[in-house]
Amino acid sequence: MAAVRIGGEMSATGYALTGFMAWTLCLLICMEVVRTYLVATGRVPANGFSPDNAGLSPFMQRLARAHANCVEGLPIFGGLMALAIMTSRVSITDPVAYWFLAARVTQSIIHLTSTSPTAVKVRFSAFAVQMAVGAYWAAALLVS
Repeated sequence: MAAVRIGGEMSATGYALTGFMAWTLCLLICMEVVRTYLVATGRVPANGFSPDNAGLSPFMQRLARAHANCVEGLPIFGGLMALAIMTSRVSITDPVAYWFLAARVTQSIIHLTSTSPTAVKVRFSAFAVQMAVGAYWAAALLVS
């Protein structure tokens, strides 16, 4: 029996939006796995966590911030991608959708791994790429 397929192939924008959401979820899962371990081993009470992981390791604080960065950007960048998909204008977003996703993941990975001055500069560069892509998408979607 053949499976029924509804809709067509997903665009680069669709894959990038899905990747952005999956990356955000991945960071959240990582944070919750560590938090669960800390509770299960009695190191932190179940009600002992703050949203920014204050009082935990510097890595856990950076993980919370990297996740928050994704959540903060999702309505803006995800909204632009969703708008392009919903209005059948992915021809605007597709050409740089994977560049956007790569910049987002790069920013998060650098955030998690280093706070050296060079790393912070590269992390900001990855953020700047996202801002440029988002500004381009917004302008192009408005005028098209």
